Amino acid sequence: MLSLPAFSAGEPLDYIPDGHVDVFDLIKAKRSGASVSEIKAVQNFLLGRSNGSSGSQYVPADYTVDESLILEPKGTVHTGDGTFYGGGYEGGCAMLDPVSRDYWIVAMNLADYNEGQLAGAYIEVTGELGTINMLVTDLLPEGKKGDLDLYTDAFPLIAPVEKGRVPVSWHIIPLDSAADAPVCYKYKEGTTEFWCEIQVRNHRYPITRLEYLDKNGEWVELPRHRYNYFESNKMGAGPFTFRITDIYGQQIIDRDIPLSYDDTEIIQGHVQFPE
Repeated sequence: MLSLPAFSAGEPLDYIPDGHVDVFDLIKAKRSGASVSEIKAVQNFLLGRSNGSSGSQYVPADYTVDESLILEPKGTVHTGDGTFYGGGYEGGCAMLDPVSRDYWIVAMNLADYNEGQLAGAYIEVTGELGTINMLVTDLLPEGKKGDLDLYTDAFPLIAPVEKGRVPVSWHIIPLDSAADAPVCYKYKEGTTEFWCEIQVRNHRYPITRLEYLDKNGEWVELPRHRYNYFESNKMGAGPFTFRITDIYGQQIIDRDIPLSYDDTEIIQGHVQFPE
């Protein structure tokens, strides 16, 4: 994984003086007129090719950033009401079954869930009693923007149960299982070479776009359903080359991904997003 060390604000590469280096420093470097070599230094750091970063086999190849696709700055804090419910480990709207019991799970309001954009997001949730990490597996249709519906066993960790509805704050954090493993894929039941739906899993940050490389060498965006699958009736028999974009505009390219008719198979990719 990419192990990014702490920096003192203002050190080289830290173009936004906040004590760490990420994709927003790369954007700031470009916008502030940094030289080609200075921009390349930030890119190399993010890719694990420079001092202070221990690269791994999952360091992304063909890593780029599309600034137009950035949903929000990393660390953006959201606020709303927190409630609790008993579902989500099976049959959640994000269709991430089977969901590991290693995670606390949470349902998210329609506005923030954004037609599946934050399906599988890993978030840090804070209430009056404490802070816990939770995986977004389900939808809270009646909630307003910022609202969360926590799994019933998780709610007491952040607020007294008798209150039922409490103020909470939350922000997106890196998925911990992505620290030492690549992204992976799951095909939906009924998939064939003539029609398929595919889901991206184990992504460090939420996914905003999935594209495949067609026979003409053009990137084709796949439409996404609210239930967290991307659909195509043109991809063919594979293997496929995918370009995946997260909500911070970070793009990785994953090659030689086979087609599978087995809807229980989890297919390992070869790359992962940087921190």
